[in-house]
Amino acid sequence: MKGFLRDNALTLFFLMAMALSLVGQAFAGLAEFNEQQVAQGAQPVGMSDYLTGSEFAVDVTENWQSEYLQFFLYIFMTVWLVQRGSPESKAPGKQGPESEKDQGIGEHAGP
Repeated sequence: MKGFLRDNALTLFFLMAMALSLVGQAFAGLAEFNEQQVAQGAQPVGMSDYLTGSEFAVDVTENWQSEYLQFFLYIFMTVWLVQRGSPESKAPGKQGPESEKDQGIGEHAGP
């Protein structure tokens, strides 16, 4: 199990982050939607009605368009987490920032 978690850490992290953000968005979106419903004199809706309605789909789609946050998280987390077979991940045990010598830059650059 430890090997599975280590080999798939990047995928598992982003799946968990996505699930948590969708759950948080569902609760916050439902509260805001029901507040608007009551302000307009309509009845509040339940979670299942909200999740299957267009308001939730529109909100999720708009949030996925915030690409800068996604890319920041992706780049930052690929430095620290390992994904076996992923071209973005370093070999196990080599996570974290590399020295200029390891990267071959600066005075350590080749011809």
